[in-house]
Amino acid sequence: MTTEPTVVTSRDGRIGRILLNRPRALNALDLAMIRACAAILETWREDPHVDAVVIEGAGDRAFCAGGDIRALRDGQLSGDRASVDQFFTEEYALNVTIATYPKPYIALIDGICMGGGIGMSVHAPYRVATEYAGFAMPETAIGFFPDIGATFLLPRLPGELGTYLGLTGLRINGGDSVHAGLATHFTSRARLPDLSSALARDGIAALAVYNEPLPAFSLADHRAAIDHCFAAATVGEIVARLEATHADWATAALKSLHHVSPSALHWTLRALRRGRDLTLKQALAAEFALTRTTMAHPDFAEGVRAMIVDKDRTPAWQPTRIEDVDPNRIAALFEG
Repeated sequence: MTTEPTVVTSRDGRIGRILLNRPRALNALDLAMIRACAAILETWREDPHVDAVVIEGAGDRAFCAGGDIRALRDGQLSGDRASVDQFFTEEYALNVTIATYPKPYIALIDGICMGGGIGMSVHAPYRVATEYAGFAMPETAIGFFPDIGATFLLPRLPGELGTYLGLTGLRINGGDSVHAGLATHFTSRARLPDLSSALARDGIAALAVYNEPLPAFSLADHRAAIDHCFAAATVGEIVARLEATHADWATAALKSLHHVSPSALHWTLRALRRGRDLTLKQALAAEFALTRTTMAHPDFAEGVRAMIVDKDRTPAWQPTRIEDVDPNRIAALFEG
């Protein structure tokens, strides 16, 4: 029985193509996929026949749903921290490669784009989203934090949108992702294959031809309120401001905040505030250190169990309430 490669690469006209090819796993990244992407990008870096790189996800459900978090939990619980460190080291190095690549790198994003999928796309200069794209950083729901450079990216979105998205983990669609700055172009799913072909023929000039008018930003009327609520200095104050905001979006945000790990909310807010003053490389180095301390917290193993392993979606957080999180314990995570 022949097993299909999880990353398919090819030359097509003026471009090099990368296809993330684990559609049943929503194209989630494992270490082999990260290494395959890194290797082909190095091969094409000096290739005079490759003018640009186009990356897509197989199937119509996801561009990339993130990293293989189940395997990372297994490594943490078994004491095999070396394998966990290796994954993050190589994933973050790939994020830097994408951000600094000398040739145009174009991500065609259709379906779910979360976590590591954002790292494979949003660091690039060209990110095309369809109406079926769904961007999210839902790490607080598994007792983790938005990594892959998200502590650099999210604070640089307009106003406090990044804090709102990073804490709640709520998903935004393709049109909203362009308004928010996570994507740069909007092309409908029906036209995406034609755009992909045109890129091989015409290069990045095709992006302008296939760029479509944006739908209205669904959060436009709430921007000022989002900025007010999520500019607060503490998670508790964010919650208080949301509770005083009588609007459907605030109710949805509160519901999310009360579902995710209370401890993860606190360390994520601190990481996002710190990331405002860091370069991408500095943010990734700080995130790497934070993976070691936060993954040792019981909420990480429990969150992944509840959301991914057993899928009962009833995590037993320690502590269970936002107000019971010890700020000294959170501060200690940033000193490890």
